[in-house]
Amino acid sequence: MPGFVLLVRARDDADPVMRIGITVSKKVGNAVVRNRMKRRFRALAREVLPQAGIPGADHVLIGRNGGIERDYAELKAELAKACAKLSR
Repeated sequence: MPGFVLLVRARDDADPVMRIGITVSKKVGNAVVRNRMKRRFRALAREVLPQAGIPGADHVLIGRNGGIERDYAELKAELAKACAKLSR
C-alpha cells in the first residue's frame, strides 16, 4: 500500500490473540513526524484489526514516506484491503 507495508506471520501457538508491531524509520522524517505516524497506526489498528485481522498472528505495520500525508479514511480503507488480501 502507498502509506505502509503490512506483514503478517502466524504464530502457530494456539493463542487467538493478535499482536501488533509498528515501526517507522528515520528516512520518513524527524521524531515528531515518526511519532505522529505511529499514533495514527495505533488508532488504525484499534479500529480495523479486531474485525479484519488474522487471529493468532503477529501484524507489523511499517510506515512509508507517503503515509503521513494520506487521509485517515484512505489509510483505514487500505489497511482493511490489505488484511482481506492477506487472509485469503
